[in-house]
Amino acid sequence: MSNVKLAIMYYSSTGTNYQMAKWAEEAAKEAGAEVKLLRFEETAPEGAIASNPAWEKHYKETKDTVPVATLDDLEWADAYLFNVPTRFGNVPSQVKAFLDTTGGLWFNGKLANKVVSATSSASNSHGGQEQTVLALYTTMMHWGAIIAAPGYTDQSSFATGGNPYGTSVTVDQEGKMVESVEPAVKHQTRRTIQIAEAVKNGLK
Repeated sequence: MSNVKLAIMYYSSTGTNYQMAKWAEEAAKEAGAEVKLLRFEETAPEGAIASNPAWEKHYKETKDTVPVATLDDLEWADAYLFNVPTRFGNVPSQVKAFLDTTGGLWFNGKLANKVVSATSSASNSHGGQEQTVLALYTTMMHWGAIIAAPGYTDQSSFATGGNPYGTSVTVDQEGKMVESVEPAVKHQTRRTIQIAEAVKNGLK
């Protein structure tokens, strides 16, 4: 499709958002984008991580295999896809800590006209999934980025509860996804790339 550069950035404690990011990576590569799969740096104390076996397992499995997102990655990419769980209706502190370091890029106009989209997860269907995506988009508006929400542009969104802001999934007490969101994640990824391609070509 294009040579759009897409940075897929996620935070995942037990693996849900990592899986969503991997689906996005697969769709993006199929669409012809140049892709970087990146994780937000884990800042939680080791004791907190060790207190949850699933968290500790996932952290150990990915800490040396998935690169940590950097400011250089933000400048490199034409588009961003964020995959983040909800924390009291907001983004996790690990994500917020990274976003708070982007002032220099923002000040120099390096984040303007980037195309961005986001997905989320929570342990119940009204646990703040939509609000988390909207909270992230608020930062993107300050950047001057262009939000590529999925809306209702594909039937796959209805299988996930019909969230027009960004695909979201409910995770049960056993850590399993309740809704089948893979098709919606992949559609949202392709849509983000399509819009980024249009923006990139249009600004030449």
